[in-house]
Amino acid sequence: MQHLEEQIAHLTRTVEDLNTIVTRQQDEIDNLTRRVEVLMRREGERAQEGSGGIILGDERPPHY
Repeated sequence: MQHLEEQIAHLTRTVEDLNTIVTRQQDEIDNLTRRVEVLMRREGERAQEGSGGIILGDERPPHY
């Protein structure tokens, strides 16, 4: 009986540890998702403004 109680305690601890890890990973995924959305929005705005940064033919780069 004691062996089973030890196993349950160990499994409970493992589940708690895994829950902490999964929660932390989900927070990081949410943060990264927000960052990607901001970057995609910025890039969309840049593309609409026509300043996509692509130099065609003999155009001079903006720093000239």
